[in-house]
Amino acid sequence: MLEFALKLTQGGFTLDAALRLDAGVTGLFGPSGSGKSTLLAVLAGLQRPAEGRITLAGETLFDTATGVNWPPHRRRIGVVFQDGRLLPHLGVTANLRFGLPARATGGPSFDHVVEVLALSGLLSRRVQALSGGERQRVALGRALLAAPQLLLLDEPLAALDEGMKQQILPFLRRVKEDFKLPMIYVAHAINEILHLTSTLAVMDAGRIIGYGRFSEIIHEQRVLALAHALGLQNVLSLTVVSSDVALGSTSARHGAQTFLLPLARLAPGATAQVAVRAENIALALCPAAHTTIQNQLPGVITRITPLANRLLVEVDAGLPLIAEVSARAVNDLALVKGTPVYCLIKANAFAFLGQDSSLEVPTQTGNTTGHSPAPKRPGLA
Repeated sequence: MLEFALKLTQGGFTLDAALRLDAGVTGLFGPSGSGKSTLLAVLAGLQRPAEGRITLAGETLFDTATGVNWPPHRRRIGVVFQDGRLLPHLGVTANLRFGLPARATGGPSFDHVVEVLALSGLLSRRVQALSGGERQRVALGRALLAAPQLLLLDEPLAALDEGMKQQILPFLRRVKEDFKLPMIYVAHAINEILHLTSTLAVMDAGRIIGYGRFSEIIHEQRVLALAHALGLQNVLSLTVVSSDVALGSTSARHGAQTFLLPLARLAPGATAQVAVRAENIALALCPAAHTTIQNQLPGVITRITPLANRLLVEVDAGLPLIAEVSARAVNDLALVKGTPVYCLIKANAFAFLGQDSSLEVPTQTGNTTGHSPAPKRPGLA
């Protein structure tokens, strides 16, 4: 368990944050300049606050009242930054082993970390020869080998392009599931955080303005406004049914609902994490006929939340969906809580999160099944 209450002033910025975190992954979300990186630096001992207290796993790491201030190397907090911060004069193996002699007992073995992060092919490489994604995997491995009690990930994907991000996200999930370390994951994109956890702490202007499950705190007005400004997305966990290369589509299910998605390199039975923006979901009172929109999901409105001249309409469609619609549309359709509706979503509005592009697609054309590499996604409506 991590608990802190901290104050720090730098120029015109003031950090005044307090929170108690249990085990598991917490996403730290907020706009640029809100204090996310500063908070992580203070927790790791890289910056000293003016006043406050930090406790981790029952031990006091910092307390201005008693004069306690453990240096970074004693705090057992691993940190992964945007740029990895690897030692350029050392190779991959030496970077991974850096700090190992001083590590506490009970940490993961070198071989186990290498296996989880698929680093065996990189061990003989020099840092300068690594791609951005490979650097971040090595940095993550180095942090894990220091046997931390807490892992801080400060926008570890921010410097990567979208394709590289999708390659690294599965490794972050493996770390979460395999090591079960408490983690704080900082990101600007909610969909990136929701790929790892549904627990969020939201920061704005140096303060934590919301903490809890995403589905609960999203209703708080300040949190909702921030999430909307930074791109509110629905993140869904679906089970792949089949893929049709000829038609350029993948079908997936959640309970009784079937979704048609862009073509994915995922085998039947695999879990697909997908995101769809709230403004890309339209609502109708009945199924739409003669349309190219492939997904028409029946559901019931559970909440309507005003936001400026727009409204966020939450729908229970067997899983929660949030649609952003105009006030006029809500008025014209007389939408209220309890109204049965259909959520209309184009297939190409879905984006896959953390898709492993090394997998092959089982093709389905008529009654024929087999395996072939997936082509680029066509413009599926």
